Amino acid sequence: MPGHPSLLTAAAPVAPLGGHPLVLMLTQLTLLVVCAYVLGRLANRVGLPAVVGELGVGVLLGPSVFGRLAPAASGWLFPRDAGQFHLLDAVAQLGVLLLVGVTGVSLDFTLVRRRGRTVVWTSLLGLAIPLGLGVAVAMTLLPGTLRPGQTQPMVFALFLGVALCVSAIPVIAKTLLDMGLIHRNVGQLVLAAGTMDDVVGWLLLSVVSAMAVDGLHTGTVIEPILYLAGLLLVLTLLGRPLVRAAMRWAQRAESSAAVVVTAVAVILLCATGTAALQLEPVFGAFLGGILIGTSGGVSLASLAPLNNGLSAVLAPVFFATAGLRMDLGALVHPAVLAGALLILGIAILGKFAGALFGGLIGRLNRWEVLALGAGMNARGVVQLVVAAVGLRLGVLNTESYTIIVLTAVITSVMAPPLLKFATRRLEITSEEELRRREMEPLLN
Repeated sequence: MPGHPSLLTAAAPVAPLGGHPLVLMLTQLTLLVVCAYVLGRLANRVGLPAVVGELGVGVLLGPSVFGRLAPAASGWLFPRDAGQFHLLDAVAQLGVLLLVGVTGVSLDFTLVRRRGRTVVWTSLLGLAIPLGLGVAVAMTLLPGTLRPGQTQPMVFALFLGVALCVSAIPVIAKTLLDMGLIHRNVGQLVLAAGTMDDVVGWLLLSVVSAMAVDGLHTGTVIEPILYLAGLLLVLTLLGRPLVRAAMRWAQRAESSAAVVVTAVAVILLCATGTAALQLEPVFGAFLGGILIGTSGGVSLASLAPLNNGLSAVLAPVFFATAGLRMDLGALVHPAVLAGALLILGIAILGKFAGALFGGLIGRLNRWEVLALGAGMNARGVVQLVVAAVGLRLGVLNTESYTIIVLTAVITSVMAPPLLKFATRRLEITSEEELRRREMEPLLN
């Protein structure tokens, strides 16, 4: 009916983002990109990968430093407004999804299959040991001030255990790329074992989160496992041939951009699928990268433009954003500081123990075990996501949240120098040299 109000409302276009929110987001992005580049270069100057400096940007610009030195300016530049922060998060999420997808393309399944026993045992023990230690310590040693009063002790303990047992594929991937180690055998082992950790870790997070909301029942445990099994079946039977056909078409296209666009579409589509199943989209992006890498005939040189943009802009924004939620002020309380040191020690010890036992089973030497343990210790943003979920569900309070975030940052910063120290003592094999030449576009 002409003039009907509902029809007029439906036909009205959605107003674009503008005014103060747009100005603020662009200002934030400019500052984060520039500071991440500067601190990344400084990290390189002292022999560390750029990701160390990029993680430090968020800590410096967040409430821990800038928020205390200039609270008024910090409140304007990074307001505690969820909608404004989500605009920045959207850009950061795009960066991490593409970063993890490109990393999945680089995974060498020939090595993974050959060293499968090492990967499986390192991953499983690296999950089980810190999970068990975290639960035990939370139930017996941690002060009650770290647990919200309404949270059941077992739920809090399980949540803490899950937070300590995860690894972080985004940080691992960026570290290996920055250090030029992704082509090394130990880098491939870290990547494969970290992927298994992420899969199991996200399943455990789904179960514990459901327990916090609805309590423990059969559906809490079974549903995430069924979703994962169905996803892997669909990707194997349908996704792999479709991606192979799409990538071969892109390789034949006249435009060099066709491969990049097709790869981005596959990665984002897989991430969308896992998000729709209430699994982590980062896991889907990694599966999309694996599908591309195993489709046959895809040259890593054709993905170099995508990787250059990721390394220069999108990935640094993601890592810089990760530290903006962290506040070190809670550590002035002795009980919180003691709890932080205890949890940090358990987190580091648990992953190194998993790498040690997994390495012994796989007959790795001591330097390979050290590198594997260092890489697996990089929890980074996955642990930050776990902490954010716990805070949102009321399982964690401000103090326990800060401890988990601090553990994520310290383990991520600790990993690169240990990796560098260990890998310098490992002889480069002919297999690694061949893989380096194949991956050279991603390493430059």
